[in-house]
Amino acid sequence: MLYIGIDLGTSACKFLLTNEKGEILNIVSEEYPLEFPQPGWSQQDPADWARAVASGIPKLLKGFDASQVAGIGAGGQMHGLVVLDENDRVIRPAILWNDGRTQPQVEYLNEQIGREVLSARTANIAFAGFTAPKILWMRENEPELFARIRKIMLPKDYINYLLTGVHCTDYSDASGMLLLDVEHKCWSREMLDLCGITEDQMPCLFESWETVGTLTASAAGLLGLPENVRVCAGAGDNAAAAVGCGVVGTGGCNISLGTSGTIFITSDHFSVDSHNALHSFDHADGGYHLMGCILSAASCNKWWMEDILHTEEYAAEQAPITEDRLGKNDVYYLPYLMGERSPHNDPSARGAFLGLRMDTQREDLTQAVLEGVAFAFRDCLEIAKAQGIEVPVSRVCGGGAKSPLWRRILSNVLGIPLELPMTEQGPGYGGAMLAAVTCGEYPSVAACAEALIRVKETTVPEPALVQAYDGKYRTWKRLYPALKGIL
Repeated sequence: MLYIGIDLGTSACKFLLTNEKGEILNIVSEEYPLEFPQPGWSQQDPADWARAVASGIPKLLKGFDASQVAGIGAGGQMHGLVVLDENDRVIRPAILWNDGRTQPQVEYLNEQIGREVLSARTANIAFAGFTAPKILWMRENEPELFARIRKIMLPKDYINYLLTGVHCTDYSDASGMLLLDVEHKCWSREMLDLCGITEDQMPCLFESWETVGTLTASAAGLLGLPENVRVCAGAGDNAAAAVGCGVVGTGGCNISLGTSGTIFITSDHFSVDSHNALHSFDHADGGYHLMGCILSAASCNKWWMEDILHTEEYAAEQAPITEDRLGKNDVYYLPYLMGERSPHNDPSARGAFLGLRMDTQREDLTQAVLEGVAFAFRDCLEIAKAQGIEVPVSRVCGGGAKSPLWRRILSNVLGIPLELPMTEQGPGYGGAMLAAVTCGEYPSVAACAEALIRVKETTVPEPALVQAYDGKYRTWKRLYPALKGIL
């Protein structure tokens, strides 16, 4: 049988076709635009996602027997607010995960409602990217549109609705809304009341591998698929990426070096970071995880390469960063192009280069970007370690993980080995795996991961570089507090 995995990203939707052995048979990508109507705002038209699916899946299936497709699973960008009216029409552009307009609402939730109250209800405090502050923003700033809301969904859930006609979400994605009681896996009545919404306006909750429905006749006809294709609930992109890298069960770790960056630490029991600097979410395997999120990771390198240096020759730009330069760079970079989430929870934070001199060269700044992102991951790892959590090794995925240099820097900054899986498709591959489980190809997410995931390459930390980068990190860590309130 064949399985389709969907990775609904911020700038493009990627589609994967796999067989029951987990072999990737085809990959198709469909791009779409982002809207930035005001500084710090980020939104997207859900119709662009629908067009991507309508175009991408038929392309994916070209040359294959579509009747063999058994299931579809999606991983998608988290936190985005998708609102539908009584006729299931989109009311306004989706407000995305990297949107910073909700700082007043975040301050209201954290300071007036209180961090302890929020953590008790949802296991998390408010961050600008989360969904609940966006609902409050909409209620305060767009009351006429707010009054028309009949369903509230997340980005990949809107795709599942178009495929099945079912208003659904999964626990991993719902965890990032600040509306879910993460420990007990149910909507928080108190948070719904606080936001002025009802449980009827929320989607039905499923485990990620559970079937939410089969294709509607119209969806099947549009995509050229049988109506009996099962669609599973899917997962938030980070949980789907963890599944796609085999990080399931307790004691695993996955680092995603994508547009944003995450460090994802799994557990079979519920826990909360005492400072709420790490998110406490449900995992797509039925367990739980702690997650640190940095808003700009590989996107920092893309910005530096394409927008500033005006080149797409990433490998050529990294080539001058030779062995003798590692751990010795005196240029530092703060990767806060979109503000920062973990650990600072500061949407007003800004990026910066520091330590420039007359002899600073182009490659020093390129190296600083790679190191600055690695130091931001270290910030998150340090919080986990302070909670007594040991991370002896981590998988790594995402576009930035394709760079051997960046993997080496990151391994030495963190002081742990990094394992690169054979398949590097993260959320899309995880979505296809969840689809295989929902169709009974494997009895569980863990069994599927055990059967399909293999490590291609391991980057091992080098003691001398670990020591050098430890000193650089301690200098870097002092920069954000020194600049806070100035930029």
